[in-house]
Amino acid sequence: MRVAAIDLGSNSFHLLVVDASADGHFVPLARDKETLRLGDMVSREGRITEAGMAKAISTIARFKNQADGFGVTELMACATSAIRDADNGGEVIDAIYAATGVRVILLSGFEEARLVFQAVRASVVIDPGPALCLDLGGGSLEVVVGGPQGLLRAATLPLGVGRLTTELVRDDPPSADDARRLRERITAALAPVAEEMAALRPTMTVATSGTLSDLARMALARRTGVVPASLNQVTVSREELEELHADIMSATLAQRTKMAGLDARRADQMPAGSMVAVVAMELFGIVELTMSAWALREGIVLEVIGRADPALWTSDAHAIRRSSVLGLARRCNWDEAHSRHVTRLALELFDATAQLHGFGPDERELLEHASLLHDIGIHVAHESHHKHTAYLIQHGKLRGYDPEQVDALACLARYHRRGEPKASHEPFNTLNPELQDQVTKLAALLRLADGLDLSHTGTVTSLSIEVDRSRVRVGVAGSGDLQMELWGARRKRQLFEKVFDRRLEFEAMVRAERKAG
Repeated sequence: MRVAAIDLGSNSFHLLVVDASADGHFVPLARDKETLRLGDMVSREGRITEAGMAKAISTIARFKNQADGFGVTELMACATSAIRDADNGGEVIDAIYAATGVRVILLSGFEEARLVFQAVRASVVIDPGPALCLDLGGGSLEVVVGGPQGLLRAATLPLGVGRLTTELVRDDPPSADDARRLRERITAALAPVAEEMAALRPTMTVATSGTLSDLARMALARRTGVVPASLNQVTVSREELEELHADIMSATLAQRTKMAGLDARRADQMPAGSMVAVVAMELFGIVELTMSAWALREGIVLEVIGRADPALWTSDAHAIRRSSVLGLARRCNWDEAHSRHVTRLALELFDATAQLHGFGPDERELLEHASLLHDIGIHVAHESHHKHTAYLIQHGKLRGYDPEQVDALACLARYHRRGEPKASHEPFNTLNPELQDQVTKLAALLRLADGLDLSHTGTVTSLSIEVDRSRVRVGVAGSGDLQMELWGARRKRQLFEKVFDRRLEFEAMVRAERKAG
């Protein structure tokens, strides 16, 4: 079904249109954004002005027209802090419905936090849990603690960047008095919450939404010289954010607009946003922030489709990765039987050769997911499908993986056919040396597994593997003629023999008897 989510935020209104499948996965079709700064109006006047109301109505009308154009069958619009706090918030909601037919749901602070955490939990691997989540908007700061098992505690605080900027920042660049007022206001509101949340012992901190995402982009741009295309699962350190904060507080508005990674429309509010971030890190004892690309809009979509994503029903923190991988595979019309069979064989090889590679559960998971995806490039074209596979993985919006992990997964799948990883290949050349070694060795295992199902018939039923100082002997049992599979495995053994320095031998074992009927 087609779903539209509208987030009536304190700074901006956002539209997200997705194509949702029955299993809970969804693919974005369109996004739109309009900056209204309703939170500023409410902070100054206590209400939304006539001009603000008119712009809100016209924006929702435009969003509704776009949703209708996509044939949306379900639309959910949610209002947050600014409309919640405005004296005439109810009038605004009524006026929007009268003019557009869109029924706006006014979220409580708790419901807003719940939907945000729902999105975070479906986007970022929380392992170990629980996680502290910070969602900083224009009107409020949502502070949540939760894990794979669900939300544990939530608080909504009047610490939005629009509100703080309007009420407390008077000079450009911010003066010492501005900084003092910001710090005192934030500390007074946040310190009791930090003390309460500490009892839940969060092991990581996840940050989301525009202001904190911009801070992360700015920090990463300073670290690498490049503004990252994706932030999901990326981490930034407290030290990086504190150094960035010092520069933000000493810069004029004009200087801030030119800072790499910053959306210029937020430049006036970044001193307040940066102060919230550094004070929160101090009070909570946060060492680093892990970024989530999903927030309220995605939480609304998940709510509409009934939280059908299986990853949201399990206590396994890594389930979102597998769920996301399977969603991409299905969108590419994968050969499920072959891919699952290759995956089983690859993991059997991995487990039996542990003494050679010395890898653990993280590398095993990487191999599992690359095996599931290794042939999805055939969806584009059979010729060079390994390269198409890598491209689809890199652009597949996989949840629970940071950008470097996505690149490693793409490389591993790319090398399942032939050739060796080279320093000239992208994105292999961007991986750190440890990941390059992992990808190369895991690719050797994936190749063998793929060769052992050359006919795509699932003929191989089990492997018997013996490892000694000079060779690896693989006994292959099956339910039919194994000649094609043995030929395929022998043809793909060169990389394995090179990286593990062992001669690889294959031998057919006694065939399993076919069941009658």
